[in-house]
Amino acid sequence: MSLRNHLPVTTFSLVACDPKTGDLGVAVASKFLAVGAVVPWARAGVGAVAAQAWANTSYGPHGLDLLAQGQSPKEALDALIQEDTLAEQRQAGIVDAQGHSATWTGGGCHQWAGGTAGPNFAAQGNILVGKETIAAMVETFERERGSLWRRMVAALAAGQAAGGDNRGQQSAALLVVREHGGYGGFNDRMIDLRVDDAEHPIDELSRLLDIYELLFLKPLPDDLLPIDHAIASELQRLLTRTGDYEGAHSGAWGSETYTALETFGSRENLEERLLHDPADARIDRKVLDYLREHAS
Repeated sequence: MSLRNHLPVTTFSLVACDPKTGDLGVAVASKFLAVGAVVPWARAGVGAVAAQAWANTSYGPHGLDLLAQGQSPKEALDALIQEDTLAEQRQAGIVDAQGHSATWTGGGCHQWAGGTAGPNFAAQGNILVGKETIAAMVETFERERGSLWRRMVAALAAGQAAGGDNRGQQSAALLVVREHGGYGGFNDRMIDLRVDDAEHPIDELSRLLDIYELLFLKPLPDDLLPIDHAIASELQRLLTRTGDYEGAHSGAWGSETYTALETFGSRENLEERLLHDPADARIDRKVLDYLREHAS
């Protein structure tokens, strides 16, 4: 196999696991077109893999198969390396569903190149300004609280702020899997966002994530507000402005207000954040904020 006809995937990435939720994911940024088409691989209940540098993309599915067969991340990575005659040009990180991790940087990777693995994560990069990128990613990921995906994107941003790819920026991606976490529960691909070519791809990835969370992720318990008289009155006023409500502004939650909210939410692709039960007099605060913004 010749490496002359393709470029190294100049990359910094983080593979990670949230032991509380079981979420697994990969976040990656690079001076490389559409890095999300090459580097990230993950399987719910099994693990996540980042394959980069002179990327051997078979590391992704093969590595996940090895994890599913009971091998540890280190055992799986060792097996991948042993089977690859060009392993010295590869870089990879693996984490399993129990939070065990491993990272590999071949001696033939362009400098600066290296990685760090710890409980629930592995961070690695090549053709970087320096090791500070990896250190910043790890420190940020371990410090941040909240969802796995927000911690991972924050880690990418910190890595970029610490120097990032020494050739600049171009693309970024985020892949998170959870059992039945995909749209409608039909697959495990909970979040799969790519910025293929942008001046500031990590910023753009964060912007897309804001939209994705609003439209496709179900509300958390703390997001749900009881619809009291004041909120019901406000809903009726706002939904009148959007053309979805024609009833009285009584401040009473009932079928007319419920139907109007359902109509508005469905038109705006907010179905995942609606409760779809007229007897449940609660509303997601993000839906309410969205309605306030779009009905003003």
